[in-house]
Amino acid sequence: MDFRKVITVAGLLLTAGAATLHAEGLKDAYQDEFLIGVAVNQRNITDPMQAALICEEFNSITAENDMKPQPTEPAEGKYNWTNADRIANFCREHGIKLRGHCLVWHNQIGEWIYTDKNGKEVDKKTLLKRLRKHIKTIVKRYKDVVYCWDVVNEAITDDPKAENHFRQSRLYKIAGDDFIREAFKAARKADPNALLFYNDYNECDPVKSKRIAEVVKTMKADGVPIDGIGMQAHYNIYGPSQQEIEDAIEKYRSVVNHLHVTELDVRANREMGGSLQFSKNASDTDEKIKAKQQERYAAIFRALRKNADIIDCVTFWNLSDRDSWLGAENQPLLFDKDYKRKAVYDIVFQKK
Repeated sequence: MDFRKVITVAGLLLTAGAATLHAEGLKDAYQDEFLIGVAVNQRNITDPMQAALICEEFNSITAENDMKPQPTEPAEGKYNWTNADRIANFCREHGIKLRGHCLVWHNQIGEWIYTDKNGKEVDKKTLLKRLRKHIKTIVKRYKDVVYCWDVVNEAITDDPKAENHFRQSRLYKIAGDDFIREAFKAARKADPNALLFYNDYNECDPVKSKRIAEVVKTMKADGVPIDGIGMQAHYNIYGPSQQEIEDAIEKYRSVVNHLHVTELDVRANREMGGSLQFSKNASDTDEKIKAKQQERYAAIFRALRKNADIIDCVTFWNLSDRDSWLGAENQPLLFDKDYKRKAVYDIVFQKK
């Protein structure tokens, strides 16, 4: 069976059944501002209806989990490319750009990176050597289709009172901030053409945004090849405000030439950020949530359109509420649990 024909038919059925018909997708509505991306899982790209929706709406893809360190190299030198290859091949087949996510993170990274065969913690030299090898291997494998990488993820502390800017992760405790510096250098060496990003959440918080900008500025001055900052944008229906987003963007544009919104969602409670501990329950009535979410998405995209000169790509973190790491009850995305456009979709599409 010709998969492309299945995609086309499914796309026609999907569009015909939508409550509000659109001749174009989000990618077309924003073709003069920035790329519109989506984080995907294996079901999204293998189910014909969901694959059709991706092709209709988006022109950039991020692998939600399948290109992270632990899934691709669960044991030292033992690689598992099946799921990452499937996403890369989907992008190749459909001519969609692929964001690489992510090369170094304190979560979803194999225990082998830290210990020797006897379970003893390795020294800095060994850890950095292993990081460089992992980065070289994965970046070279996908350099034909990946146009940028989130090289280092979430390395700045959330503690506003901390004297040290850096998260006290195991990576940092062994190698200091050299694990960040060496990761970017290794990525640049493996693919000189890819844009390289530092990626983090709570990036609009005044304290944390200042720290992110300072760290990136210092490292760039030292020759570390950081091209851009990834603003994760795990927001909620109460904030951040449009002004807070614009203030953060203003800080970042002073130190880098590229900004990506990398993991956008707007949850229906007062929690925010990338913490893996969170509530999956909404905090208000359904109608109030819908109204507040529409207001928030409108404010977010006003801020982003205003700064389209430096923002290259805006990526939603998951395709639909059903897929969201936040749970469908938090209603964080533009498509509901049945992959139908919600009212908030029109707010974004029509640039209200």
